Amino acid sequence: MIDNDSNLSDKKEKRLNSIKKAHSQKNSFTTRMEDYLEVISELVELKGYASPTDISNYMDVRPPSVTKMLRRLDADGYLEYTKYRGLKLTLKGMNIANDIRQKHSDLLDFFEIIGVDGSIANKDVEGIEHHINPKTMKQLRKFTTFLKSNPDLLYSFNRARF
Repeated sequence: MIDNDSNLSDKKEKRLNSIKKAHSQKNSFTTRMEDYLEVISELVELKGYASPTDISNYMDVRPPSVTKMLRRLDADGYLEYTKYRGLKLTLKGMNIANDIRQKHSDLLDFFEIIGVDGSIANKDVEGIEHHINPKTMKQLRKFTTFLKSNPDLLYSFNRARF
């Protein structure tokens, strides 16, 4: 009994330390900034340009907040923004937008393979894509490729009742 309680305490302590470590990591680049770059990139591909008004509408954010973020992204070198003239992602900004887009696509692919409904998968992906470790993402891609190349295994999984 004591051994079991000790084991449970150790697990809880590890979990608390994991949470602490995740929240203490210094990252000047935020999830919100990634969302902006992703939306800007998508808008440019869709329309040929991205205006602050479009960004505001797609992100459901007030225009002054968009302007503030665009100035920050410009100052940090992720885009070039001139008021009333539009904006353009820099190579640095495009790389981040493309990375997020790839993660999004790979995560959706994985969720689709394991049978998660599309609307649920999209919501889940929006949170995960910004926080998943690159090493974890690499393994998830390998696992997805493995599942796709083993249709019998995938069929068995999808038919299994747990």
